Amino acid sequence: MSKVVKFELNHAGVKELLKSDEMKSVCESYARRALSGLGAGYSVNTYVGANRCNAEVTADSDQARRENSQNNTILKALGG
Repeated sequence: MSKVVKFELNHAGVKELLKSDEMKSVCESYARRALSGLGAGYSVNTYVGANRCNAEVTADSDQARRENSQNNTILKALGG
């Protein structure tokens, strides 16, 4: 028979981890990897939100917006 192991998360520690600079750089690296598969006209932005850090890939130029609208290029570059 196996023993049941219980643990309790340190919520303040998890919140601190999700907002840390290290996590921000991890998010940015995923976004930059997706950006490398896209053409010109796209950019990466990272920021710390209310609960965690975020990274976004956006279409800046009109041509990139049109391409993304027709083909979902950003979503495909992210693997979705």
